[in-house]
Amino acid sequence: MRKKTLFLSCLAVITVLTGATACGSGIDENKSASTESPSAGSGANVKKDKVTFTIFNGVAGSKDGNTNETTIGKMLEDQTGVNFKLEFLVSDLNTKIGTMIASGDYPDVLIPDSVIEEVMNAGAFIPLDDLIDQYGPNIKRVYGSVLDQIRAKDGNVYYLPLSAQVGDFIPDPEPDAAFWVQRRVLEEAGYPKIKTLDQYMKLISDYAAKHKDEGLTGMVSLTNDWRFFVTSNPPMHLLGYPNEGNVTVDMNTLEAKTYAGSDATRRWLKALSDLNANGLFDKASFVDNYDQYIVKLTSHKVLGFFDYKWQVGNALNVLKDAARKDPSQDGYNYFPLPITFDENTPDAYIDPQGGIVTNRGIGITVSAEDPVRIIQYFDNMLTEENQTMIGWGLKGETYEVDDNGRFYRTAEQIAKIDEAFNEEFGFKYYNWNWPSYDAHSTLANGNAKGVGYQPEFFQMSLTDKDKEILNQYGVQTYTQMFAKPVYRAWYPAWSFVKEQNSPEQIWETKKDELAKKYFPRLVLSPPDKFDSVWDDYAKEFSKLDTAGYEKWTTEQVKKIVDAAASE
Repeated sequence: MRKKTLFLSCLAVITVLTGATACGSGIDENKSASTESPSAGSGANVKKDKVTFTIFNGVAGSKDGNTNETTIGKMLEDQTGVNFKLEFLVSDLNTKIGTMIASGDYPDVLIPDSVIEEVMNAGAFIPLDDLIDQYGPNIKRVYGSVLDQIRAKDGNVYYLPLSAQVGDFIPDPEPDAAFWVQRRVLEEAGYPKIKTLDQYMKLISDYAAKHKDEGLTGMVSLTNDWRFFVTSNPPMHLLGYPNEGNVTVDMNTLEAKTYAGSDATRRWLKALSDLNANGLFDKASFVDNYDQYIVKLTSHKVLGFFDYKWQVGNALNVLKDAARKDPSQDGYNYFPLPITFDENTPDAYIDPQGGIVTNRGIGITVSAEDPVRIIQYFDNMLTEENQTMIGWGLKGETYEVDDNGRFYRTAEQIAKIDEAFNEEFGFKYYNWNWPSYDAHSTLANGNAKGVGYQPEFFQMSLTDKDKEILNQYGVQTYTQMFAKPVYRAWYPAWSFVKEQNSPEQIWETKKDELAKKYFPRLVLSPPDKFDSVWDDYAKEFSKLDTAGYEKWTTEQVKKIVDAAASE
């Protein structure tokens, strides 16, 4: 597959305070003198003295612990001598990071997720250029020109994106996002073709009406903190666009348009309002935290929801594990549907190949006493051998190789690798949030880096019930029910880096504030109040500089497209 290297250096970059640049390279010459550079293949020359570093991950959903308590983490510790003590978010991200900034006390490594601009402006990250030059041959190999795309205004790189495309691009046999519905709902309805939002809502309502005594919830959503996008993003997808964040981008004109104040958002919220009026929307969606949301998805009581697979993977895996052990539980599994407003609108739930996410990453902080060991650990992770281990595990234990060199898993291996095994082995902890090959990547031997992207594995992982329902729809993979993605050089627009307190960032902040204020009222108010509440919302939304935000975003899109076309 022809690879397209994108130059996103035209993006606006983060403004870095002088406190960050004053840190220099972050290399302690006395410490680095006794630290050997890792080899490009095995990390065998990495300094072996045992050391533990701290790392904070600004995303909730995993248990705190040490990497060397997992199989993968212990093997990486054996190679490098490095262990990481992991801490994950359990409260409000802004509060947690704000406390760090105010005190100046940081973990050794920080993954600040959506508040990376605040961390940068506080001068919390050290520059990585000298470290990468001296100790990062694999970082250079994997990230290449991507490093130029994330340089700050002072010319330095302060964090690494959490993945980069390597080799060929392999599509996922499962959609990246969807409107999900319990399989038992489809089965009882005779496996109908469900394409539109109206059909989806009727499907859920009809099932709930026939099972009134089961205490079912028609739909649940998520609004907790930064995850509010689960409730605000659907209009974009219902219009037939992929996840660009706050905008949709016209493929012909490249014009970016917001949708938060559009009729599409009104139609989506009105559908939820009607569902709520019939007692089928979970009102607690506007107060539940992420953990409560995941628990509800595994409760067997929620018939449907919209979300991204990466965010609900834990819940889906729990349900899949239960169904493998007891096929009678299969009906509680969720099936993805490509829902749009209108039947003739092609969906875009499968992420297209495009650029790279530049406004998320992992960085070494000013509190780290030995950044050399940390960058060596990152570099060692990026060897082919370790990316194979992180993706597939150990040959003979978690995967096999056929006579043609193709990786696969046996039925016994698939059965044993459940959610508990993923935690113990380390697949869960190393799947994301580290420097890595993107899951869509290929290894040098042609196998997929991500196990789920390997066609042989996907077919082997299907249960008889999986095959039965896929056969009902005449497909072999879930994504065959979805439209094929269209290449977008700029994708995703939500990752365009915005300077702190820029007009674009201010627009996003005010837009989010309005959504969090009015969306609960729009959904939960009596239906006869919906129009008046919407009018109030639209009036407040009209005060924002939406035209300026759209103009800026359109400029970024066109610059990237022009740069890609000039190669």
